[in-house]
Amino acid sequence: MGFMNFTKTVITNLFHKPVTTAYPFEPEAYPERTRGKVGIAIEQCIFCGMCGRKCPTGAIRVDRAEKRWTIERFGCIQCGSCVENCPKKCLFMMQNYPQPAADKYEESFVQPPAPATEEAPKKEETKGKVD
Repeated sequence: MGFMNFTKTVITNLFHKPVTTAYPFEPEAYPERTRGKVGIAIEQCIFCGMCGRKCPTGAIRVDRAEKRWTIERFGCIQCGSCVENCPKKCLFMMQNYPQPAADKYEESFVQPPAPATEEAPKKEETKGKVD
């Protein structure tokens, strides 16, 4: 009986397309509500640190003085707590996962400096003594 089951499996596999995808040639299509890695729109961030305080693993660090937002990718468990608690809604969940790596690493994002607006040079008033 085992031989008949095996033959049936072989014949059905010959006439059906494969279930798996050819990964490098066909990129992975993630479901719509996939919670992948955390992304940030750094230009909108006010560096309040709420995301770092709400992170259960402590993977997020915010440095207000340097305007730097840092995440330890392999420490993040993709729970979405930081995204839900961000007051400016500048954090979002991307639909992809961190790339595999041999070592743990951190990603840092620095807010670019605001463009300097050039003002007309101010006139200095000088008062002189009149004799």
